[in-house]
Amino acid sequence: MSAESTPGPGIPGDTGTDGARHRGKGKRRKPQRRRKGLMITAWTAAGIVVVGGAGAGYLYFKLNGNLKSVDIDQALGTDRPKKADNGSENILVLGSDTRAGSNKKLGGGTDDGSARSDTAMIVHIYKGHKKASVVSIPRDTLIDRPACTDTQGNEHPAAQNAMFNSAYSTGGAACAVKTVESITDLRMDHYLEVDFAGFRKLIDDLGGVEITTTKSIDDPDSHLKLKAGTHTLDGKQALGLVRTRHGVGDGSDLGRIQLQQAFIKALVNQIKDVGVFSNPKKLLDLAETATKTVTADSDLGSVNKLASFANGLKGISPSNMHMITMPVAYDPADPNRVLLQKKKADQIWKALENDRPIPKSATSGSATGEAKGVVTAP
Repeated sequence: MSAESTPGPGIPGDTGTDGARHRGKGKRRKPQRRRKGLMITAWTAAGIVVVGGAGAGYLYFKLNGNLKSVDIDQALGTDRPKKADNGSENILVLGSDTRAGSNKKLGGGTDDGSARSDTAMIVHIYKGHKKASVVSIPRDTLIDRPACTDTQGNEHPAAQNAMFNSAYSTGGAACAVKTVESITDLRMDHYLEVDFAGFRKLIDDLGGVEITTTKSIDDPDSHLKLKAGTHTLDGKQALGLVRTRHGVGDGSDLGRIQLQQAFIKALVNQIKDVGVFSNPKKLLDLAETATKTVTADSDLGSVNKLASFANGLKGISPSNMHMITMPVAYDPADPNRVLLQKKKADQIWKALENDRPIPKSATSGSATGEAKGVVTAP
């Protein structure tokens, strides 16, 4: 089966990989002008809601009614990796690029009733909730997608050489979780999803996020133009930054992941310093937007549960967030795709399974997008 979803540009890289190869010969395709999704880490989206859960009466029911949830456990049943019994937690966080509603204007493209997970991260919270490792999964990775059942009870067949982000467009959150668990053999304890429109408003409600660019960025596709220097990005600019790929680095999705990771650290830092707890109106605005933006698994599907979960993550600072990209190599048969470096990736999954730091050897020699260091927190 051929790879699915929208192609993006790549760069031929090392031929040494451990994943299945795409057999057909392919030429580099011109990128389509469509805007991409994004992701906010679990504690970033949920942390804003912490005080919101302390309200009562109308406020509580209003915020609680905003939240959407999906029952991952019921859809996937018992055929899953075992839960870790070492005090750690794994959270799959996706960025939805649905073209429905207000997201159509922000995301571009056609509202065909589908959505994709153009951004995906596994967030591993270590025992004690003081440190975290974040592993980005490139959307262009060719994988063997497992058979799965979505939350509506519909069954979807397995597929070989499928794009990673096709799992979400095929069977939604449940199939995305199933696919990640099949790749990693790690149990995803929670699921969080953020969309275009909510992210933009969240940044605006926050008052913007300050970042520093070491190089100028000019990407006509994402409509972002920044000179080298320090900037306070509003929601529209932040959305442009996290979907930028052609204006910096090698123009690949891997470079965009590096920009996203840098922005997330700046965002986490901003939330810790913004003083929302001393500004009730700002807090309420943020809580209103965050609860409308997030889709969570049913275990986190209420304000109280989400607030309690987020409250346990407040001790994680940007300096204690280790952010990497799942080791891949460009597919020599199709430079718009990447292949999993399985032996290196297995080092990551084993470390997380045992709640240990990820070894440097797991990511050395992996393909990168050459955008590291372009964006930093001031």
